[in-house]
Amino acid sequence: MGSFSIWHILIVAIVVILLFGRGKISDLMGDVAKGIKSFKKGLSEDDDTKAVDHKPGMTMPTQKAEDQTKVG
Repeated sequence: MGSFSIWHILIVAIVVILLFGRGKISDLMGDVAKGIKSFKKGLSEDDDTKAVDHKPGMTMPTQKAEDQTKVG
């Protein structure tokens, strides 16, 4: 009951080969790093747009000067 059979060892060996074989872990970690960098870049771009769009004292014009002359 407490010992592993040949089938247990084969299944564990297959799982280990699938997980660690042919550089899959290094590829996976590279993809994770790219995702983290992209996430941080997205956050910093979001902060930059908020800083530019919402400065106190600045108002956005609602109409262009050309459009205002055509209204009246």
